[in-house]
Amino acid sequence: MSKHDFPKIHFYDQDFVDIYNKTWSWTSSFWIDPKKGEQNVDGLFIYPENDNLIINQFETILSSFFLVYSNRNFEPCNNLDYFYKAQEESGAIRWKYDVKTGEPVFDETNPEGVGLPLFAYAEFNLYHKSANKKRIKEIMPVLQKYMTWIDENFRKENGLYSAPVSASTMIDSPRKNVCYPIDFNACMAVNASYMSALGDILNDKEISFQYRKLYFSIKTKINSLMWDEDTGFYYDLDENENKIKVKSIASYLTMLAEIPNADKADILVEHLINPGEFGTEHPFPTLSSSEPDFSEDGNGFNGSVMPSFNFLVIKGLEKYGKYEFARECAIRHLYFVLEGLMPNEKKEHGDLYDAYCPNKEGRAKMNENDFARPRYLLTAGLSTIALMIENVIGLSISLPRKTVDWIIPNLEIMGIENLSLKRNLITILSNKSSRGWEIQMESEKLYYFTINIIDQKKKTLPIPSGKCSMLIDKL
Repeated sequence: MSKHDFPKIHFYDQDFVDIYNKTWSWTSSFWIDPKKGEQNVDGLFIYPENDNLIINQFETILSSFFLVYSNRNFEPCNNLDYFYKAQEESGAIRWKYDVKTGEPVFDETNPEGVGLPLFAYAEFNLYHKSANKKRIKEIMPVLQKYMTWIDENFRKENGLYSAPVSASTMIDSPRKNVCYPIDFNACMAVNASYMSALGDILNDKEISFQYRKLYFSIKTKINSLMWDEDTGFYYDLDENENKIKVKSIASYLTMLAEIPNADKADILVEHLINPGEFGTEHPFPTLSSSEPDFSEDGNGFNGSVMPSFNFLVIKGLEKYGKYEFARECAIRHLYFVLEGLMPNEKKEHGDLYDAYCPNKEGRAKMNENDFARPRYLLTAGLSTIALMIENVIGLSISLPRKTVDWIIPNLEIMGIENLSLKRNLITILSNKSSRGWEIQMESEKLYYFTINIIDQKKKTLPIPSGKCSMLIDKL
């Protein structure tokens, strides 16, 4: 590579390592110069379809969560900055743009072109992987203006937000007559919470307080109006604030926003475990298998398993300390992704897709036609790279805090090698030697390492520069 090699992962299942490596090797093909339409690593991360070059807000935000692990071979901020530069005087940032013309793309289902507001969530994550405080200061006015635009145009007197269901990309989900979508409101809570956190990073008490207040306001409204005690679930509301009792994956964005209390969160997790709802063989379908519109072929958002939503659900589980279940589901999901890449049927050519079947191998369909897009790395990389590093291997990294947390249910032969943290390359590997389980580490600078073997051991140690190792039995 022109800058650095990608970080290497170690895992006992070599197929997981291969799919991780394949994703990085394919990613460069989707970096395109928007003016020339040619491949360029300094361009934009786009999936070309039918000669169109459309940049999508939802996928731009989510793709940044795995691009941060590229050792700076790919710049996760390029696409985000495109949206910020396209901001209108009103504060509006639209959900899609045609990068050939620079014009926003509108849709009759979404006349304002509003997308799920998660920019602050992405920026908070970027900050912890880069420690670039200057960037937060520069983009904060853009993010504030954007939040004001949403407040002025979509917030109603009841304190909830009314936006199209298609704003969440769930174009054909059977959520009829929705006026107040649960996912859009949950994402506003997520964004408000992270806007407050960005205010704290800037040591701006006014910003921090303003958005913390907004967060608690949305959280209170969602809990009082959208939670159904009888079924233990959050639902969309119609224009009269009646619950539309369709169980979709959209409701799990409330966990990402930390809206349910511990008891409600446990009830929501039960729905994820239940094989008659979201606990299908391939977790988690976009529609509960208990719903009449659920399709075994996925049929769009009527049961397809999508890496984008799986990532958000798993990040929500982490918020409530459900690390073991999150890892188990990430591994199950990755096995189905692997089957899609290397199908048993030799006649069929495999690939990475943006939608899979919920109870069988293979890509999802819609009306008997293939619905899932092949080599859709913008979201597939969330599974093969981000979930692989953060949930299967179990690493959580914060550069400004100088911390690396390793959260695993049990010790296995695995780890990461030469992960670039700004100007610091780190390696963390676990192996079993004659002396027992040993963790070998290498770093150019000091950092603080926490090993958390769930329900067994938890220890934080300063790791000096150079090479060192620790025996788990001695901790």
